[in-house]
Amino acid sequence: MQVTQTDSIYEPTPISPIKVGEGDLRVVDLRKSFASPAGERVDVLRGVTFDVKAGESVAITGASGSGKSTLLHLLGGLDAPDHGSISFAGTELGRLEGDALAAFRQRSIGFIFQFHYLLADLSATENVALPLMISRQSFSDAKRLARERLREVGLGDRVEFPTSHLSGGEQQRVALARALVSSPPILLADEPTGNLDASIGDEIGKTLVNYVRSRNGIAIIATHNDSLAGLCDRVMLLDEGRITRV
Repeated sequence: MQVTQTDSIYEPTPISPIKVGEGDLRVVDLRKSFASPAGERVDVLRGVTFDVKAGESVAITGASGSGKSTLLHLLGGLDAPDHGSISFAGTELGRLEGDALAAFRQRSIGFIFQFHYLLADLSATENVALPLMISRQSFSDAKRLARERLREVGLGDRVEFPTSHLSGGEQQRVALARALVSSPPILLADEPTGNLDASIGDEIGKTLVNYVRSRNGIAIIATHNDSLAGLCDRVMLLDEGRITRV
């Protein structure tokens, strides 16, 4: 499935927009710990370092609790590391805060989760259009781009269906279209096929990888799915808070 190129639709913010293909992702000595319910320190990430070049898709594998979701949250600016740095195209996330960090996430990152977090009472088109409307895109243009993305993920005949009327696989495709609608240079996917049957999971995986290759973007996909991992250019194993295989 080929994804069609669209121009950037965002208005200026305090930082310059980063477009697909403009830069690599670099992660250096990333560390993160949390306090357990008993008050003990739990070291989740213990010095994670890796690079991802534009055009690459990378699968992160590892046992439940190995830190995959924590790593994605840090890469997406949803949480801050205790130590280390994350930089993309010369922008270091640790130096951004407030509106600048929000603008970076909005412009540069598409999130896909195992649980799609759609608004059940809105149509598929409205759910996909929401990120564009938050970015002050006109409602008509946002709807047009949303419908284009929905057609690209195979939901051209479901664009006006309330998402509560869609199957689980169709809902996850809506979530995928929402992540792609603003043409982000980085896609972060946390078990995106975890609740889907194999055939639908393969379709979603191929769409993700094709997007990255056709746009020269970057995808980081945390997964237990060997088939999905096999579609990616590289597989990294996260074990006891460290990358042990690249």
